[in-house]
Amino acid sequence: MAVVIAVANQKGGVGKSTTAVNLSAALGKRGKRVLCIDSDAQGNLTSGFGIKKKSLEFSVYDALLGRKTLSDTIVKTDFENVSVVPSTSDLAGADIELIELENRQSRLKMQILTLKSEYDYIFIDCPPSLSLLTVNALCASDSVIIPLQCEFHALEGLSQLVESIKLVKRRFNPNIDIEGILFTMYDGRLQLTHQVVDEVKKHFPSKTFETIIPRNVRLSEAPSHGLPCVYYDKGSKGAQSYEALADEILSHSKKKAVSIN
Repeated sequence: MAVVIAVANQKGGVGKSTTAVNLSAALGKRGKRVLCIDSDAQGNLTSGFGIKKKSLEFSVYDALLGRKTLSDTIVKTDFENVSVVPSTSDLAGADIELIELENRQSRLKMQILTLKSEYDYIFIDCPPSLSLLTVNALCASDSVIIPLQCEFHALEGLSQLVESIKLVKRRFNPNIDIEGILFTMYDGRLQLTHQVVDEVKKHFPSKTFETIIPRNVRLSEAPSHGLPCVYYDKGSKGAQSYEALADEILSHSKKKAVSIN
């Protein structure tokens, strides 16, 4: 059964889609069957895998509203073992439409349950807000990766997101946990960067990834070519960091399996 992981942060531009794309591609290269669900109307994950949004017949929007099954919307990518449930701009109004529907917070979860046996990992790329789409992702997930840009205001956003995860845990999904906080856009030359890292590690000592994602030109360039950076330039620091993160995620999964057994 697949491990379902949301990639979430209500702040935009922190590397959510970059993380979902490259982590998925790195795990796919390791022989893991991966499904990526783009739950953001901007569709950065979709385009990050080279999928042309204008050519899509169906998207995650159709699955959420019950017009199609999630399986109907899946697109196979050119990258080893990775498939995508794409997003289009139609998703922008989904929050309003979902309010009127039954089980509005768990519609994605119910769809994912039909597919869990077909994959090893399912990643959900969340929108930059604490919206009903994000709540759907959290209700459906076993854990959450929180990409965190190393800047002062990130700390305030982190506390808000953690409270939201706790609320979902109490009301809808008692099994959800934080997979890890992932430092992104790291620049070791800046004192503020070290201060943010130290502060987060002080409050979440067991919930920060050892892997840190640096600022890297190749990570920024890769999406414009429709390629994960681990394919675009596998020797770059950005690609190597996500390869290391994939190994860390696999290690987490093994530890959880041992503890369950």
